[in-house]
Amino acid sequence: MPISARSAPLATVLDALTVEGAPELTEHLPDRALKCYACGHRCLIKEGKRGICKVRFNEAGRLLVPANYVAALACDPTEKKPFFHVLPGSDTLTFGMLGCDLHCAYCQNWLTSQALRDDTAGTSPQPVTPERLVAMAKAYGASLVGSSYNEPLITAEWAVDVFQHARAEGFRTAFISNGNATPQVLDYLRPWTDCYKIDLKSMNDKNYRQLGGVVGNILDTVQMVHDRGFWEEIVTLVIPGFNDSEDELKAAADFIASVSPDIPWHVTAFHQDYRMTENANTTAEQLIRACEIGREAGLRYIYAGNLPGRVGRWENTYCPHCDEVLVERHGYLIREMNVTSEGKCPSCAQSIPGIWS
Repeated sequence: MPISARSAPLATVLDALTVEGAPELTEHLPDRALKCYACGHRCLIKEGKRGICKVRFNEAGRLLVPANYVAALACDPTEKKPFFHVLPGSDTLTFGMLGCDLHCAYCQNWLTSQALRDDTAGTSPQPVTPERLVAMAKAYGASLVGSSYNEPLITAEWAVDVFQHARAEGFRTAFISNGNATPQVLDYLRPWTDCYKIDLKSMNDKNYRQLGGVVGNILDTVQMVHDRGFWEEIVTLVIPGFNDSEDELKAAADFIASVSPDIPWHVTAFHQDYRMTENANTTAEQLIRACEIGREAGLRYIYAGNLPGRVGRWENTYCPHCDEVLVERHGYLIREMNVTSEGKCPSCAQSIPGIWS
């Protein structure tokens, strides 16, 4: 008999929606202790205890992990993820679970990510199968299936289960993540995952520690994702008074360019949310300046997000060789798409990195 979300505490409901974790992400230690490699915390989990994420736990020496439910589900533009170099104009069926390995005060998905830390979230899981999700993606005419809304690293086994079914039906797959990964989890995801979005929230370790992470893990992940051949795009939510100094934005742009100048960098506008209401909202001028910093660092594809129609050329994709408009956008709307199916500029035949067909 299924457990009712209304009649049991959330943790009890979620504990029933689990499977044994992937061997690739689990190290067995003496006294039934485990080490989990799903995220950069690499939690040592003793018998009867949970990881920092609260959804991966040790039961009698077995790592149990989330499966067979969603807590958020939508089919919306791939540009919203945001992926600007992946099938422009397509839709992505995006699913999420509950829990996170970070605790950002400004989280815009806190109803799912912080549901186990904040009783006011009130979000319940809805049982579903991978087959049902793929059938929905077909029905909606999506081109990709993506994992987002909470931190998908901590539910990596479920994402791979869904992605295996999606790939078999011809879908591309996408991971929308905070980037607090490990080599083990990236190797586990890579055979089934095409695209990987990383939030580079700050270049300041003090800032990252406020959020529950360390900056070094995120920077390592940016490099590891690139090295493994995922299609990678990076997002920095520009928060006035938190991470918007010229020095910090320059450090971020320089770092991304050092990995590859072809990685798209999205600088997006903050708006007051959840528990961060004292910082000002980001202006168009601040975003445009961040884009200019990215260009000065040598990045070829920089985008300003969340302020459609107010940031000039920084919503569009241009050829880095001849400056031809390749993709013209207004927010998530594609007004013009000129990249050839071979991924080239139609004017000068410059190769444009991404997934175009």
